[in-house]
Amino acid sequence: MSVERRLVYSGTMFGIAFARDRDGVYPAEEFFDQLPKADQAKLVNSFRILGDHGKHSNPEKFGDLGDGLYEFKSFQVRMPYAYAKNEKGLVLITHGFIKKSPKTPKAEIERARIILNEDSAASKVCAINELKSKRKQP
Repeated sequence: MSVERRLVYSGTMFGIAFARDRDGVYPAEEFFDQLPKADQAKLVNSFRILGDHGKHSNPEKFGDLGDGLYEFKSFQVRMPYAYAKNEKGLVLITHGFIKKSPKTPKAEIERARIILNEDSAASKVCAINELKSKRKQP
């Protein structure tokens, strides 16, 4: 793995990690760290379910945003995620927000997609840089 991954949970089926944006910031981690401990605990429980079982069936804890994008849910707290395309066994959480309307705002779905794309691009750049530096070594 070429990008530094900040795992929030390492399960038997999936690792759950925070995605990195183009600036090297982990928006989901920043959001998660600001939450009250009770909300953090509820979300970590959802991370465990997905990480250990690889699937979920509770629509009150997990949502399908469409087109390969999902969300962890805890009352109004939402954290979009996707299964990493280039790293088997990894789930990337993009960011978090407080949902104030019946449907997830399109702007939040778009933000999740942007962060996933930026994370993927950073992975490719880091992989290329690592290959170049290895060639220079005797």
